[in-house]
Amino acid sequence: MTESTTSAVRAGDEYAAQLAEFSDEYAEICRQQAVLAARAARLLARSAAYADALADSVVPAVYPPAERQALSRRSTCAALAMATRTPEQTVQRATNDAERLVNEAPAVLASLEAGRISARHAQTIIDQLCDVPAAGRAAFLEAALPVAEETTNANLRKRARVLRERLHPESITARTIRSEADRRVEFEPAADGMAWVHLFTTAPIAQGIVERVEAAAAESRKAGDARTCGQLQADALAALALAGVTPEDVMSNRVLPHPIEVQEHIKPTVQITVPALSMAGVSDAPATLDGYGPIDPETAARLAVNAPSLTRILVQPETGAVLSVGRKQYRVPADLQRAVRLRDGTCRAPGCGRRARACDLDHSVAWEDGGTTDVGNLACLCRHHHRMKHLPGWNLEHGPVGSSTGRHPTGNIIGRNPIPHRSDHLRSPSVSEGSSWALRQAQ
Repeated sequence: MTESTTSAVRAGDEYAAQLAEFSDEYAEICRQQAVLAARAARLLARSAAYADALADSVVPAVYPPAERQALSRRSTCAALAMATRTPEQTVQRATNDAERLVNEAPAVLASLEAGRISARHAQTIIDQLCDVPAAGRAAFLEAALPVAEETTNANLRKRARVLRERLHPESITARTIRSEADRRVEFEPAADGMAWVHLFTTAPIAQGIVERVEAAAAESRKAGDARTCGQLQADALAALALAGVTPEDVMSNRVLPHPIEVQEHIKPTVQITVPALSMAGVSDAPATLDGYGPIDPETAARLAVNAPSLTRILVQPETGAVLSVGRKQYRVPADLQRAVRLRDGTCRAPGCGRRARACDLDHSVAWEDGGTTDVGNLACLCRHHHRMKHLPGWNLEHGPVGSSTGRHPTGNIIGRNPIPHRSDHLRSPSVSEGSSWALRQAQ
């Protein structure tokens, strides 16, 4: 054996040994993560059971029994969410999953605790299990768990769906009819002026939509359009939904309209926050579109041209203070409501992002206790946090400029300041720090 061959063999052995070390350590880390996930599931299930047991004694009797239990659970989830800076709905979903895992799938929980499956494997099984009636759950779990212990999560998802269909005691016709009631459209903001639109509908309709936009994109591509297939499909769907373009239109004029042309068909009621220097034409700072966030000035201008109703909020570029709000009426309650909602932006409960326009206006000092109806004593609270504020152990006080301080039953205090109405708050460290909220132990 030559010296070079010997060196290559030695290097190969060292490489294999190092890979084995990496693999063993990574596998141990994943096993520990699985153990912690099982521990978290047990804790969340225990917290839900505790909330149920104390619902009648903690929540005022003015609420019906079922509502008392729901409020007690939400109060518990809110405390966990604030302690971990996690959205409440995320904690609520995790708690529901944990209860199913602990109470309905103990064998899956045991496998997770032993590190034989990952938290993702367990989640896949629970996601499928929640739609299986009680009569078929034992058979489903018995068949799905061995698959989870020997294959990847991606493969488990495919096989679990097949198992669910084969073992489900209810006909697919009945389930389809029930599921159709959940059809909906969801809007998800993304970065850089973009967003996602999610459509949940029946499989035939979804497939039909995809085939139509693919066909329209293909026709436009054949006509010499230089846009990519992905861009053409997105533009085709936008044109079909907003501009009234039909398949017949595509056949007669195969080049699809550009997104800028499609935007001309939008007739929104727009609320745009615009920096004063941008209005003067000496700055290109982004505007803020209500319900989305920063958008470029050109898009804001195009929307404003087509909007039948526009509220333009002029802000001071350095401090973010509101300088002017478009007014069409002089009734004090409406103006006061607008000022409070513009100041707060979202629900003022720490960690809650529900938009202000969908919130209640809460008196910090109750009206019956002598509180006044003015900007310093009002703040936006979503219906959930408005009600939860009155539960034992909870307290939420509003500052005169929209700041809020909350104390939850653990004794911890949460503080939160409103996000100023300025377009560059995402780039400003001082503003970013001011808009965050911190957890500290009550003295």
